Amino acid sequence: MTDWIQEVSKINFPARDQVKVILSAPYIHLSKLSELISQLKLPIELASQDISRFDEGAYTGEITGKMLSGLVKYVLIGHSERRKYFGEDDKILEEKVNRAVEANLNVIYCVSDPDTYIPSGVSNIAYEPVWAIGTGKAEAPEETAFIIRKLKEKNGNDKVIIYGGSVNESNVKSFFTVSGADGVLPGGASLDPKKFTAIITNAS
Repeated sequence: MTDWIQEVSKINFPARDQVKVILSAPYIHLSKLSELISQLKLPIELASQDISRFDEGAYTGEITGKMLSGLVKYVLIGHSERRKYFGEDDKILEEKVNRAVEANLNVIYCVSDPDTYIPSGVSNIAYEPVWAIGTGKAEAPEETAFIIRKLKEKNGNDKVIIYGGSVNESNVKSFFTVSGADGVLPGGASLDPKKFTAIITNAS
């Protein structure tokens, strides 16, 4: 992670009022990333990739909201891989949202369609069509625009809606200019620091 963040630090970041950069990293890297971001004075905020559904107690291996609150401002909840491989249903995800809100963390809640249940306390919604994740084939921005309109109609125009699904440095701009998304959630492209920085630059 040190080499990755050092490479990312080389770019001239857009002004914060143009682009907000949130990095969602595995638990084990959050502390070091927080330290490096502070040292390098980077305009990057951190997000956890998950959170425990439990508060305090004997839940070996769980990472609670209170543990995360000093490290991150955001938490990703409901990613399609968590739903698919860990059987996380609406009840579990709502409990996770509640724990995040109690810890004063901002939730980025992932959905695959406009009909997905979204608990109260969610202000950021990540729309990720499952078929587009990791396939290299992003959804057409025109189709994304339709889904975003539906999500705002159902959940309120004040919600921040971001798109995730094979976002890269070449297509990122279209998701702002055509689809009306408030942001993007790149996945695999983020592993390469040069591609990640190109996404940031091209999004501004």
